[in-house]
Amino acid sequence: MSMVSQPDGRPEEPPDGTSGGVTTRRYGADATPPYGAGNGSGRRPAHAPGEATAHAPAHAPDSATAPVSAVPPAPASAPAAGDRHRLTALQGLAALSLDAMASVAYGPESIVLVLAAAGAYGLGFTLPVTLAIAALLAVLVASYRQVIAAYPHGGGSYAVAKTHLGRRPALVAAASLLLDYVLNVAVSVTAGVAALTSAFPALYDDRTAICLAVLLLITGINLRGIVDSAKAFLLPTAVFVAAVGTMIVAGLFRDAPASTITADGHPSALAQNATAVGALLLLKAFASGCSALTGVEAVANAVPSFRAPAARRAQRTEVALGALLGVMLIGLSVLIGRFHLQPVEGVTVLAQLADASLGHNAAFYVVQFATMVLLALAANTSFGGLPVLMGLLARDHYLPHVFGLKADREVHRHGVLALAAVAAALLVVSGGDVNTLVPLFAIGVFVGFTLCQIGMVRHWRLDRSPRWRGKALLNGFGALLTGVSALVVTTTKFTEGAWLLVITLPLLVLAFEAVHRAYARIGERLGLGRIPETPRRAPSLVVVPVSHLSRLTCEALNAAVSLGDEVVAVTVTHDAPEDRPAAEALRRDWELWNPGVALLELPSATRSLGRPIAACVSDLTTRRPTTRITVLIPEAEPAHRWQRLLQNRRGAVVARAVRRDTDAVICRLRFRLERSDRS
Repeated sequence: MSMVSQPDGRPEEPPDGTSGGVTTRRYGADATPPYGAGNGSGRRPAHAPGEATAHAPAHAPDSATAPVSAVPPAPASAPAAGDRHRLTALQGLAALSLDAMASVAYGPESIVLVLAAAGAYGLGFTLPVTLAIAALLAVLVASYRQVIAAYPHGGGSYAVAKTHLGRRPALVAAASLLLDYVLNVAVSVTAGVAALTSAFPALYDDRTAICLAVLLLITGINLRGIVDSAKAFLLPTAVFVAAVGTMIVAGLFRDAPASTITADGHPSALAQNATAVGALLLLKAFASGCSALTGVEAVANAVPSFRAPAARRAQRTEVALGALLGVMLIGLSVLIGRFHLQPVEGVTVLAQLADASLGHNAAFYVVQFATMVLLALAANTSFGGLPVLMGLLARDHYLPHVFGLKADREVHRHGVLALAAVAAALLVVSGGDVNTLVPLFAIGVFVGFTLCQIGMVRHWRLDRSPRWRGKALLNGFGALLTGVSALVVTTTKFTEGAWLLVITLPLLVLAFEAVHRAYARIGERLGLGRIPETPRRAPSLVVVPVSHLSRLTCEALNAAVSLGDEVVAVTVTHDAPEDRPAAEALRRDWELWNPGVALLELPSATRSLGRPIAACVSDLTTRRPTTRITVLIPEAEPAHRWQRLLQNRRGAVVARAVRRDTDAVICRLRFRLERSDRS
């Protein structure tokens, strides 16, 4: 007879990553213990008020009543074993940089499409705008290196804003990052599938199903752990970087395009007779091109996912990401100017560049295929960063504590599943159309960038380390650029769907605060942070619902007489001709068995099962207010999972009724049927 604590039999851990032991804490009068599960306390998840769970002796070390001395200390190799499920710098680049890497497929194109409104003269500003974006990228990389060092527990913009800007700006940063991560999943998957359907038009009508299949694949890989996802995506990342790098190098050695087959026959999107470039157009091009910077913050958000020394490895990954992204963006912009490329309808700028640099051959298709795969897999960046951020929000009591739990592979499983569910809903609503989602993309990340930069300015003013003024000036300039970009993108895309983010962002902040207030009220009711009264013994009565005699009934009464001073068995009877024989048989068999426990019959005029038992418990509570009443509900657990479909679920019905109508403690004791048992 045993009780499993998790549906799948696997333990879950708090977000601090401790495993293999029990963490104990001693609270003083001014200490504030965590509200519940998933808060970094090392304690098991708290059950609902008034409900307890019975465990077999084999699980005793996990129970709240187990003596600390009975728990063996964690082996010295535990940290090393945990590192197997954490990232190296190279794996971090594969797991957390796909969003930023894939952005080179649409970042330069976003710039070109805006500047095309000013004709060929406007396209001449492609490189200067890209250089400005690269400068901003350098500022962001330098800033996030400092963020990683100052906040090694992750959180990025949220952690910086919480420390230096206060609660509300921190929640705005968290909400903006949350929205950006979710949209990144949807945009990345739809963009990758769009590239696939462009190559195979027959699949166009099935794009929603294909998007969901890709999302399911990425989710399944991430549920196995971030290291497994990094290993799976390392090769596609390397192929894409190598393909783009080869394309840039080959293009620099050409004086003219090797081929223009991809653009032939497609109408140009270039404006005619336009010779003026205004500041607003350049600003809009800059803001659009900044979509290439999405994903830069993912490394800072997921620092705890790296192996020790985590901060140093994360900093190396951030620098490598910035260097690769900057080189690719500048290189592609140079080629755009070198080959005088113009945007055409139906063909991406990256495809034109591959055609011009490598020719229309196998190398061209390698670039296209690598781009398609990386775009689809760029969603993995969100799966690496968002669950960690949600874990931090759960630890601070702004999200349900379940999001702070980790599985045995260092996976925030609930965060991964929640992200997949919301992204799947977006894919279904959008019909797998990338153009429906793009107007919403990248707005949230600019808000997070801006708050992070402002927070770092305050950090330097308080820190006053050597050369702090220069660092603060750099972060201040970055905040100005990203803030202006956020305003420009929101304004220019407001009617295209950005209004939805303007509404959703404050609603998310309000939801965070509502969760926090709920936890505060729960903590106040539970007296968390205060030393409770000395435990005192009270008379105890255990109520055991039964319907027939069996080994399950015997085990239930054995447990009941061990738990309580008094035990009473109750059975619900119905005054119907078809029910009388069963009631009389139970009454007769009970007298023959004579277990030393009284059997109380509860007549019911209806077919209700839970309400009569709850009414009985309420009556006992009224008549015996000083007695601790426990309802012990015996349940059989089949040896095979499919056999659970055969159960009548009476235990769940009784538990719900007792929990709803009484304050009695509920103990659901499960009798596990071994495979050798035959019924």
